[in-house]
Amino acid sequence: MPIVPSLIVLAAVGAMIALGVWQLHRAAWKEALLSRYHASLTMSSDIAWPRDQSQVEGALYRHASIDCARVLSIGAISGRNAKGEAGWAHVARCAISGAGEGDVVLGWSSTPGDVEWTGGAVSGIVGPGKGGEARLIAAPPLAGLAANAAPDPQDIPNNHMSYAVQWFLFAATALIIYVLALRKRWKAQAGRR
Repeated sequence: MPIVPSLIVLAAVGAMIALGVWQLHRAAWKEALLSRYHASLTMSSDIAWPRDQSQVEGALYRHASIDCARVLSIGAISGRNAKGEAGWAHVARCAISGAGEGDVVLGWSSTPGDVEWTGGAVSGIVGPGKGGEARLIAAPPLAGLAANAAPDPQDIPNNHMSYAVQWFLFAATALIIYVLALRKRWKAQAGRR
């Protein structure tokens, strides 16, 4: 049996198995995270707006209220309304009293047209935003818009179990291919004798 190729294959198989085990741990971690997010949806008390990214995860899917002291910009991104229809979510970037800046999803419309809103008190649900920031999905909607779809933890994929299975299958495939290659080599050597 060739020593160096065998060691390389065994190291690769070991790495694939380790990656599969790591994905199993990630699946358990993600399941616990999603359970916590689902529990957050049922909490009725407001949470303080996260002042930095380290506080975002603990605030997600909770109710919050902020004061948009100044509207910095308003834009539209693709989004869905409470009925699941595709359209435009209108997002205001706000200077938040005592908490820096943040995005507020004002509501939904079927067109990306301009929306007028001058800021003020906003209540809603904290959802994940761009770049690891939080964003507040206004409930009720503002600026005469329809209700935007509420953030839902079910939108977060948990496919770590399938990744684990893939890594284990890769490891098994590598072993089978290597054993077949060794067997072919041994047969060829036996035929030369």
